[in-house]
Amino acid sequence: MPLLDVRRLTVDFVTSEGAMLRAVEDVGLTLERGEALGIVGESGCGKTTAMLALMRLLPAAGRISDGEMLFDGEDLFELNSDEYRARRWHDLSMVFQGAMNALNPVRSVGDQIREAINVHLRLSRDAAEARTKELLELVGIPAWRAAQYPHQYSGGMRQRAMIAMALACNPQLVIADEPTTALDVMIQAQIMELLERLRRELNLALILVTHDLGVVAETCQKVLVMYGGRVAEYGAGREIFLAPKHPYTQRVLRAFPDIARRGAELASIPGSPPQLSDLPHGCRFHPRCALAVDRCRSETPQLRLLGRDQWVACHVAE
Repeated sequence: MPLLDVRRLTVDFVTSEGAMLRAVEDVGLTLERGEALGIVGESGCGKTTAMLALMRLLPAAGRISDGEMLFDGEDLFELNSDEYRARRWHDLSMVFQGAMNALNPVRSVGDQIREAINVHLRLSRDAAEARTKELLELVGIPAWRAAQYPHQYSGGMRQRAMIAMALACNPQLVIADEPTTALDVMIQAQIMELLERLRRELNLALILVTHDLGVVAETCQKVLVMYGGRVAEYGAGREIFLAPKHPYTQRVLRAFPDIARRGAELASIPGSPPQLSDLPHGCRFHPRCALAVDRCRSETPQLRLLGRDQWVACHVAE
């Protein structure tokens, strides 16, 4: 039994005029203990929305309209808000996008980590203090810096502090949403090395939401490619990177610099991603796809298995 089994996840948003916009539709994935999954796609494709839905932290206008989220065989979507709140951070936690703004600037970093510990674990003051120092050292921050404020931390240290907070209650699954945003290249590498080390040492399952295909290729066993709120391609990372089947995945990979193709011109994808208020019929990529046929314009493709462990939602994929 997988640790996480998400089926048919669908998320809608209600506009101020009362219209219903579908941000995520029919998304499914599985994740084993200790396994890493990379979710990639253009901005606005639904990556973060899907992960916030798993955490039950959608904005007020968002709602999960369909789907199951089996965690160790139990459907967490069946729990009420209070029951789910008791499981959040214990079973699964999230490193949110933008550590620069996620920490309270007028409270010490250690105090903010202790608050998460006190709310969820209810330890004594001394035990919470010891756990805070342990977590900071686990992510490479000296324990004495717990008394410092966020402005006294570098960008990389603030991201490490957010990772420490996510690990406070010993979760089995951590979702990292763009964990290297706004960091320089060297610090990005350090943060990814930290996440990979913690995954191995703690046997964590990790979902990595990112635009960086190089990071996904290096650290993730599985890859999920999203476009227009739906899954375009999903499966073993090695198969998808070496032999992508979906035209969107192929174009995205050709648009990414490759040292083996030094001097080669990078590809681009014509057009723009679809707007939620004007989603195309059929395959959502067909307005930008050079291989589209009439069926692509009228019939939504379903995921089908191509290869040993590669699922593709495309009518023309071979």
